[in-house]
Amino acid sequence: MGNPNLILRIYGQLMRSEIHYNIVEIFESLQGEGFNTGMPSIFIRFGKCNLACPWCDTDYNRFERWTLDQIMQKVRSYTAKNIIITGGEPTIQPKLNVLLDQLKAEGYFLAIETNGLKPVPPQIDYIATSPKRLYQHKYQQRGIPFAHEVRIVNDGDILPFCQQLEQQMQADHYYLSPREQQGEMNLLDTIRKLGELNQRPEALSGKRPKWQLSLQTHKLVGIE
Repeated sequence: MGNPNLILRIYGQLMRSEIHYNIVEIFESLQGEGFNTGMPSIFIRFGKCNLACPWCDTDYNRFERWTLDQIMQKVRSYTAKNIIITGGEPTIQPKLNVLLDQLKAEGYFLAIETNGLKPVPPQIDYIATSPKRLYQHKYQQRGIPFAHEVRIVNDGDILPFCQQLEQQMQADHYYLSPREQQGEMNLLDTIRKLGELNQRPEALSGKRPKWQLSLQTHKLVGIE
């Protein structure tokens, strides 16, 4: 009879080699937007998404298939201890829990960037959600009830959607971001809309949250 511990270890290695993930890129940089701007982080960007926003800046349909061990080897080559799980849309990834369990076992702080339509795995320490106005009807039917921060891209008549989300999603921070298309940002319009949100009587009285500006500062300073 063989050594049962050795058999289990070999079986585990075989199982790990069978798990693959759709990876666009893995890199180390600084968080460029939201509450954690400046936080040294390792970004794990997944392919595929359950939405299709025309202004999206990620080519999420171009990805490679990585094993769990390949991902962990890449992650361990960096120094940061914060992981940002992003996409595409990370919550639609099969067997995401297996990867998250491994990252937690090695002591990483796990943040996620999600569109908020599907539940967030329990291993996540920090939730940043960016619901999309183009799919407002989907958020009327479902959506996560809580996030540490909500980031909305100003891509049109955004104020009714912002007010809808205030009631649907409890958050510590609410951000409005300019939309970038063809290298130009609608920053002035975004600032004006921030003023409208924050000058509502219910916002001034504290019954509604104060919205803040979030810029993609990593693009402004030319880092990944």
